Amino acid sequence: MHFDNRFITHLPGEAVARTGRRQVMGALWSAVEPTPVSAPRLIAASTEVARLLAIDPDTLTSPDMVAVLAGNRLLPGMRPWSANYGGHQFGNWAGQLGDGRAISLGESVGREGHRLELQLKGAGPTPYSRTADGRAVMRSSIREFLCSEAMHHLGIPTTRALALVGTGDAVVRDMFYDGNPRAEPGAIVCRVAPSFIRFGNFELPAARGDTALLAQLVDFTIARDFADCAWNRPLDPADSAGLEERRAAWFADVCERTARLIAGWMRVGFVHGVMNTDNMSILGLTIDYGPYGWTDDFNLDWTPNTTDSRERRYRFGQQGDIAHWNLRCLAGAIASLFASTDPLHAGLARFEVEWERLERENAAAKLGIVGDDTAALSLMRELQPILQAGEIDMTIFFRTLGEIDPVAPQASAFEAAFYDGARAASTAEELTAWLGRYTAMLRREARSHDDRRTAMNRVNPRFVLRNYLAQQVIDRVEAGDEHAVSELLEVLRHPYDEQPGREAFAARRPDWARDRAGCSMLSCSS
Repeated sequence: MHFDNRFITHLPGEAVARTGRRQVMGALWSAVEPTPVSAPRLIAASTEVARLLAIDPDTLTSPDMVAVLAGNRLLPGMRPWSANYGGHQFGNWAGQLGDGRAISLGESVGREGHRLELQLKGAGPTPYSRTADGRAVMRSSIREFLCSEAMHHLGIPTTRALALVGTGDAVVRDMFYDGNPRAEPGAIVCRVAPSFIRFGNFELPAARGDTALLAQLVDFTIARDFADCAWNRPLDPADSAGLEERRAAWFADVCERTARLIAGWMRVGFVHGVMNTDNMSILGLTIDYGPYGWTDDFNLDWTPNTTDSRERRYRFGQQGDIAHWNLRCLAGAIASLFASTDPLHAGLARFEVEWERLERENAAAKLGIVGDDTAALSLMRELQPILQAGEIDMTIFFRTLGEIDPVAPQASAFEAAFYDGARAASTAEELTAWLGRYTAMLRREARSHDDRRTAMNRVNPRFVLRNYLAQQVIDRVEAGDEHAVSELLEVLRHPYDEQPGREAFAARRPDWARDRAGCSMLSCSS
């Protein structure tokens, strides 16, 4: 592997590793050494990510490579660091945050210039750990490893996960924040992305009035992470108008990528749970898997985050609005680089246009309608309150919808998606009426039932990483069955296929999991 580590060679940072948590001024990164663990062991790995990095998957099990994945040794060319950034958390400016338990090992560059940064999450304290220990527990690490790969196979932009490593060390966490901490098994995830730069990386120097550092970061990000974009053309350094134009095109690109990302979440029922600006990728990737979840019964008001249980700021149905709010924060951070705010307003408008287009496109694709995406969106908006009032499973409903006979639709076909018989019965009349309007539209289209079903099955997954499935894996791993992670990962690699024999992984959430910790809502405890 060849590492060029451009983030730390082209941007100012604290080049000498120092101990202790602190405010880091005038620097975008700090040199950090991972803290060794006592007994590292590989629990699971993604062979696809290994191949992206030109690593032979068979070598991942070697003691030397496991030591690298645990932070116990470095490969030639690795120069570990943690990034310095700020962010808005739950709508409030939080000041300096930074990589509190993430340590980047290096930027690997392939023969064709393909760049991937390797980062260990849970590898020990950094200057940005504040009062924490920089470690991660097994349960949250399993969730991050599985969800990173699950989202990729669903076709949604995301950071990836190379490996999940058990550390052999205990980590003390108060899972419910109720004054009852306990020791839990520790773990480290090696995650991979072309860039881990977030909105918060730009917000911190802006908040500190360091315009020169902000401009340097913006131009570096454009040059490294957006090099292939058509709008990114070479400029004369003295061309200030051209520089501003390029920065405006970059911001508009970020707005469009963000719209596509959130639309992907909404299509499959994913709720991030912690859409703080420091958890928003500049590349439009899903990043920082904490208390996430899939809405089992369709509920636009649901959040998986116990910390957000009262305000529900990051609830399912508000993710588009929050993304726009976060983009406005980013616009405010970079406004000092523009002569006027007009280009920033234009970029935000691009988000709105793209979001509205994707809402129509998603509705048409999920419903299997090809002729009129505006009518499809109208039908979708009529359907959503029925699904929510009837407590109907989103994933199962839309997968079943592709099987519906347009000539003789039956609401009873969705019985496997009903969580509460009484609530389902209370909406049966509305659902039947909706099915009548829906199938009438289908009958007007010149498309065969088989073609429609095939197309719908490409966007409506059969398998998603329901929280209860992840919790079952966590329980099995803590009982000693570490193969459970790879077993579920194999199912999640093919979310749109039927996978005969694996029907249990597609079942609705069982009653015992409705209120059990880890199966519905999750805390931010790592």
